Amino acid sequence: METVSVKSIPHYINGEKVEGTNSRFGFVYSPSTGEKIATVPFASKEEVNETVKLAKEAYKKWENTSVGKRVQVLHKFRQLLVENTDELARLIGKENGKTISDAKGEISRGIESVDLAIGAPHILKGEHSVNVGGDINSYSMKQPLGVVTCISPFNFPVMVPLAMSVMAVAVGNAMILKPSEKVPCSAIYISELWEKAGLPSGVWNVINGDKDTVDAIITHEDIHAISFVGSTKVAEIIYETGTKYHKRVNAFGGGKNHMVIMPDADIDKAVDSFIGAAYGAASQRCMAISVAMPVGEKTAKVFTEKLKVKVEKLKVGSFDDEDVDFGAVISEEAKQSILLAIDQAVEEGANIVVDGRKAEVENNKGFYLGATLLDQVTSDMNMYKEEVFGPARIIVNVDTIDEAIDLINDHKYGNGVTVFTNSGRHARKFTQEIEVGMVGVNVPIPIPVGYHNFGGWKGSRYGEGQMFGPDTARFFTKTKTVSERWFDQEETENETNFDFPSS
Repeated sequence: METVSVKSIPHYINGEKVEGTNSRFGFVYSPSTGEKIATVPFASKEEVNETVKLAKEAYKKWENTSVGKRVQVLHKFRQLLVENTDELARLIGKENGKTISDAKGEISRGIESVDLAIGAPHILKGEHSVNVGGDINSYSMKQPLGVVTCISPFNFPVMVPLAMSVMAVAVGNAMILKPSEKVPCSAIYISELWEKAGLPSGVWNVINGDKDTVDAIITHEDIHAISFVGSTKVAEIIYETGTKYHKRVNAFGGGKNHMVIMPDADIDKAVDSFIGAAYGAASQRCMAISVAMPVGEKTAKVFTEKLKVKVEKLKVGSFDDEDVDFGAVISEEAKQSILLAIDQAVEEGANIVVDGRKAEVENNKGFYLGATLLDQVTSDMNMYKEEVFGPARIIVNVDTIDEAIDLINDHKYGNGVTVFTNSGRHARKFTQEIEVGMVGVNVPIPIPVGYHNFGGWKGSRYGEGQMFGPDTARFFTKTKTVSERWFDQEETENETNFDFPSS
């Protein structure tokens, strides 16, 4: 286990690392050791205003840079991400706590967003119609919005910022990223890679901060779009405030993702899939499976028995230990919140199948929790209603697929869901009737690849934008439609027409 010295994290503004001038700051901890590894400044309103001013100036030049030249920068940026994956993965592990292998997987998925953005020349193509009437040609063009911002969470320090921001840059916007104050180091490292890739100063900026910083961002008149990922409570506030100030907003919140296991499913495969999808990254994923929902008493008995054996063998430990399955949770506050949720579930009648509350870890100073599994959970329990962002997963028994669908559709969240079955009829019924944004069939985490759209339903998303996929280009551009006619210079007759124009 390495000891990390405390350092000061700068902002990254207009191509330079800038020390914070505000007196407010926070601490960054290594979840694996519990040690302070950095201080992070919280930007003031004045610092936000200055950053927006510089980004606005940079945008004017970047907007007029050909999309081909923009893509050349993206190609280089992608290459640098690949070349620096090992270093970036270690940085994620230090400040987030997830294992090195999991961090590398995160980076790989983030690169998918770069791959899609490299296709910006195709995505930005408009429509063209010849002679729609009266010798008029009509065509459309997609233009960037201006200065835009992304507010990203702690659980994916690289993948989510890339998924939210790279397309915005590719289509000609200037970007201001506000990373989670718990994981600011990765964002600064990404900034260095953008600089090496040749991105002009001011097009990409990082300002660190807290709620006051976010308030200054989402109310600023020169910021035209906000993309947010975090808790549902904050997502709703971001959406309501941003739209009040006439901004384009997509705000992604939490989830309570179900895995339905049908009697005809391969139970062993379902168990193995649940393990990774439920407990990977210490369950700190918005798309993590939270609820196992076996259909029928026999299915529940077999599934729970097999799952118990596997969960008991899961090992938690430091991010740099190659033998562990997952790492620490992000903070002591998060740990205590998870413990409270488990205790409340037991008080309400849930049964602990596997108890990970007192996990044995060599260095127990970190924020560690082992894998906990509870069954006999019902839909009226708080443990079922609310998202628990940590390695405490539940089993809810149902008798039929219709009961499963009804329960899931009644839940306030609608991020992801999956069904394990060998029946095409059941799969078709499930995918057609379920009211959830991302659906899997025998796929444990149905998160789309970078060139498909990502987004939940209900309380898991506010606004209509997407985080992955081609809709990100639509979110960060505005469409202008032009009707154009050129007169023959030899024409001498003019005629005034008061009729509404038509073909």
